[in-house]
Amino acid sequence: MKATKPKIFGLILAGGYSRRMGQDKALMDINGKPQIEHVFDLLQKHCDKVFLSKRADQKDYKGIACINDADEFSNRGPLGGILSAMKKYPGDDWLVIACDLPFITEETIQTLLTLRKPQKTATAFISSQDALPEPLCAIWEGHAYGPTLKLFNEGTHCPRKILIQSDTHLLKQYNPHWLDNINTPQEYDQAKNIK
Repeated sequence: MKATKPKIFGLILAGGYSRRMGQDKALMDINGKPQIEHVFDLLQKHCDKVFLSKRADQKDYKGIACINDADEFSNRGPLGGILSAMKKYPGDDWLVIACDLPFITEETIQTLLTLRKPQKTATAFISSQDALPEPLCAIWEGHAYGPTLKLFNEGTHCPRKILIQSDTHLLKQYNPHWLDNINTPQEYDQAKNIK
């Protein structure tokens, strides 16, 4: 019997509280549409299905399928969302994008997919800010759920630290601004002026 190839799902991380921004970052309009739609449109071209990762108390968004943070991963930030998705669809792979990255493009996604090494824990870009792995624009392989959960249970709740401690395939960013994120109203204004 032929083994079934794992699916690759898209995961838009939108479960944060956006306290510094003062408004929901997923709804920021920088590319002529809310960020959540910008990321969804990029992911749906390449993924079997795209999901919105959110807290249980957040509303759904315009019919995008949702994965609520599992109880054991609630209030654990982005890693909680990633682990909740991996738990719900065991063995399948995840192209994970945070909702506050307005400068990712089709080329960003293509680079991850083309240079991906599925045997690794993840394929991620090296941040142009600090030369560390960027876990929130990355492919997390389904087979890494067990080791990632083990690190989580041992107290590592930062997705970047997970990738640092794992066998991660690291890529250089062709554009140093691809992974610039937005956390404050000032950064939002600056991003709108760049576009």
